[in-house]
Amino acid sequence: MTTKMPLCKTLLLALILLHLSHFTTGKKPNTSSSSTDLVRTSCVHASYPTICIRTLSSYSGSAINTPQDLAQAAVKVSLSRAQKASDFLSALKVQSKREKGALSDCVEQMADSMDELSKTLSELKHLSKGNAFKWQMSNLETWVSAALTNEDTCIDGFKEIDGKLRSDVKRKITNVARVTSNALYLINRLDNSRNKFATHP
Repeated sequence: MTTKMPLCKTLLLALILLHLSHFTTGKKPNTSSSSTDLVRTSCVHASYPTICIRTLSSYSGSAINTPQDLAQAAVKVSLSRAQKASDFLSALKVQSKREKGALSDCVEQMADSMDELSKTLSELKHLSKGNAFKWQMSNLETWVSAALTNEDTCIDGFKEIDGKLRSDVKRKITNVARVTSNALYLINRLDNSRNKFATHP
């Protein structure tokens, strides 16, 4: 009898701990499911839907809960890739005068593109309602369109250049241009859902 009591108490204690652990280690609600749904439904008609879904589903920045959050994330992705492309261009070593000219112009155009995207991101964080919202939307669309034009112009500057340099630059800048195009699409969508997220002036 004396040897069974400690064993019973031990088993009872183990059962209690197991019961408690069921609640403390149970699965938490999947808070990312709504974010994933928003990304998929918003990206389905984007210029490059597969890229849109992939880049924003794996986005590791702030939480994406509204169309405004999604547009901000898209611009951040574009800005990040533009910076990486600019770093790549700056590190290239070229020989001919034509290559140097095209590369110099492209670096400048990418700097302008990043400036436009930075202004866009700043404005997206302070959207208002009414007439101010329309004015802001006009600015946003103008800036992102300008960024996209700069990226296309950079690629055009290498049309007369053959070989690996041209293909490498085109690959890098096309990557940026596609996510920028998606960002522009998601910004355009904000007009349809502004009442759900816009802040007061």
